[in-house]
Amino acid sequence: MAERLIYLPLGGAGEIGMNAYVYGYGEPGKERLIVVDLGVTFGDMDTAPGIDLIMADVAWLEENRHRIEAIFITHAHEDHVGALGLLWGKVQKPIHCRRFTGAIARLKMEEMGQPIDQIHIHAPRPEVITAGPFQVQFVPVSHSIPESSALVIDTPAGRIVHTGDFKLDGTPVVGERFDPILWREIAREGDGVKVLTCDSTNIFSTHPGRSEAVLANPILDWVMAQPQLVVATTFASNVARLMTLAEAAIASGRKICLLGRAMRRMVTVAIETGILDRFPPVVSPEEAAEMPRDKVMLIVTGSQGERRAASAQLSRGRYLGIQLKEGDSFLFSSRTIPGNERGVIRIQNQLSELGVDLYDADDGLYHVSGHANRPDIEAVHDLIKPQMVIPMHGEHMHLREHMKLAESRGIASMVVTNGMMVDLAGKAPRVVDQIDTGRLYLDGTVLIGAMDGVVRDRIRMALNGKVMVSVIVDEDDSPLPDAWVELSGLPETGRAGVPLAGNIESELAEFLERADDRTVMDDDRLEEAIRKITRQVSMEEIGKKPEVQVIISRLAAE
Repeated sequence: MAERLIYLPLGGAGEIGMNAYVYGYGEPGKERLIVVDLGVTFGDMDTAPGIDLIMADVAWLEENRHRIEAIFITHAHEDHVGALGLLWGKVQKPIHCRRFTGAIARLKMEEMGQPIDQIHIHAPRPEVITAGPFQVQFVPVSHSIPESSALVIDTPAGRIVHTGDFKLDGTPVVGERFDPILWREIAREGDGVKVLTCDSTNIFSTHPGRSEAVLANPILDWVMAQPQLVVATTFASNVARLMTLAEAAIASGRKICLLGRAMRRMVTVAIETGILDRFPPVVSPEEAAEMPRDKVMLIVTGSQGERRAASAQLSRGRYLGIQLKEGDSFLFSSRTIPGNERGVIRIQNQLSELGVDLYDADDGLYHVSGHANRPDIEAVHDLIKPQMVIPMHGEHMHLREHMKLAESRGIASMVVTNGMMVDLAGKAPRVVDQIDTGRLYLDGTVLIGAMDGVVRDRIRMALNGKVMVSVIVDEDDSPLPDAWVELSGLPETGRAGVPLAGNIESELAEFLERADDRTVMDDDRLEEAIRKITRQVSMEEIGKKPEVQVIISRLAAE
C-alpha cells in the first residue's frame, strides 16, 4: 500500500488562533506523526461566557499518541504555544523549539506541573532534528515576537515548508530578519519544495508590508509632543515595539514604568535569553505616581481590551496608585484582532470620559503588522516555487483568497479547514478523511469539552434567565399544594402587574392539586410538566422562556 504524506489541521485553519497542525508519513492509518504548535484563543461573553481560554480538542491525537514522534513550536505567541502546558499530558511527546520560545514554553509547562525536561532547545538551520521519517529544521523569519521560525520538513515524499507566522522585514529592530538568500537556497536544494503551507492572515492587504524600523521616528515625535503623562499599550510579546517605545521615552526625558505581569515577564525572558542585551531602567508604579506627569511613560498590557489587564484598570480611574487625568495621552500601538473590537472600544470610551487623548494605529504611523501582506506572499511563492500551496492561519475567506492566488499562478492549492485530512504525496492535495474536531475550554482551572453543555447552559441562562422551582411530595405520593419559585436574571413583575414568581407559584399550585397519581409518582413526568407550565407563564408575562431547574423532594414515611 502506497505511503501517504498527510496534513491535518486541528485548529487555526478557518479561524484566527488556537493553531494546531499535524503532519504524517507512512501507510494509511499507520503514518508516523508530528504536531506543529498547540495554541489558544480567548473566550468572549457572547460565545463563551466565563471561559478563560479556548483550544483545539486533541482527542484524535490522544487516540493516536503511539504514532506521534514529537511536537514542534514555531514561536511563543499564545495562539501557538498557549495550550502546551494544558494539553501536553494528553500527548506526552518531546517538545522541540528555539531558545526564546523554549523559555516561554517552560513557563507554560511549569504552571501546569508538567515536566520541563521534555523541552529541547535547538539552533536554527543547518541543525536538523530527526523525528521518525521527518527531518526538521527551524528557519528564522521576522515576525512580531523574537525568534519566530518557519519549519523545513523533509520527508520521503518531498520537502514541506511550513511558514508559521512571518513577514518580510529586513530591519526588524529586535530579532532576526527575513533572509531571501537563505530561502532561495532552501527552494533549490534536492528536488525543491513540494508543499508550501503558508500564513494567510493579510492576504487582503494589497500594499507591501512595512518594517518595524519605520515606527521609531513617528513614535518618538509623538512622545515628544505630549504635554503630560504618556501611556502606550501593545502586545507584550512584541519585544521590538517595547524597545521602540522605551527608547522614545528615554530620548524625550521620561522614566519608564511597565504595568502588567506579561509585559514584565516578556522583557525578563528577552534579557535572560539574550534577545535583548539591555532594556532601559524602569521605575515602580509607586515611584511613577510621585513623579511629574511629563516625566513618565507607562507601557501597559491590555491592547486587545482584556478586562483585567492594565489598560482596562487604568480606564476605570486608578491602578496601583496611578490615576489618569484630563490631558494625558494614550497610544494603542497595535492592531485590534477581529472579535476584540467591543472590548477595545469600551476601554477607549472610558479613557475619553476621563479626558484622556487617544491615539491608535489606524493611520499606520504607530503600528506595522507582523504578517506578510499579499505582495509579500506572492514574493514567497516566487521565491519558494512550490508544487502546491496549502493556505493556513486565517479565517475561511483568507484561506480561499490565498488558494485563488496560488491557482492563478499555476500552483495546485486547496482550502483545508479543521478536521480535513489531505494527502500531499501526489501532484495536488487530495482529501482522504474527515476527523471530528472541536474545542476544549479552560473554565477556571478545569478543562471542559464543547459538548459538555456548560457553555451552552451559560448562554441560555444569559439570554433567557433562570427559574428554580421546589416541590415537596409526601409519603403517600401526594404533592403539597405549593411550589416555591426563585428567579435569577428575570424581571420581578410581569405584564399583569403582579410578581412573576407569585404568578408562577399560583399556576403550579393549581396544577399540583389536580395532578394524577401517574404524574406525581414519576419524577421525570412531574418535572417536565412543571417546566412546561413555568415557561408558559413566563412567556405570557415577560415574553421569555427561561431555563427551569426543578427540585423534587420526597418525604419518606416514618
